[in-house]
Amino acid sequence: MSGLVLKLAPHERVLVNGAVIENGDKRSRLAILTPNANILRLRDAIHPHEVNTPVRRVCYVAQLVLTGDAAPAEAKVQLIRGVEQLSLALTDHDSRSQLAAATEALLDDQFYQALKSLRALLPREARLLAAARG
Repeated sequence: MSGLVLKLAPHERVLVNGAVIENGDKRSRLAILTPNANILRLRDAIHPHEVNTPVRRVCYVAQLVLTGDAAPAEAKVQLIRGVEQLSLALTDHDSRSQLAAATEALLDDQFYQALKSLRALLPREARLLAAARG
């Protein structure tokens, strides 16, 4: 993850390699220079009770790697399988682009980037599920 820049709001928290870091009173930018550092913005974290849709399940597995609660090798297999299953349902061009980016990131063991691509699918999934209910 060389070159990742985090822009933090006042008092925003981020998890970096298992350590929770809280920003001060002003906005700030942090440059993460260590390759393959595990980063998770706590405002973006999916809580276990929120894991109730296919995209959220896949995102949660990627998040578990970033928090150190899942072994990367085992999670990678689950994630690739999950992305393949999502690609059967999300067939539009934009979703395919995000799924391809997630797959590429997973193949490079870039779990933060994979999570970022997968999270982009959450609004689309919400719209599809709402339309199916309505």
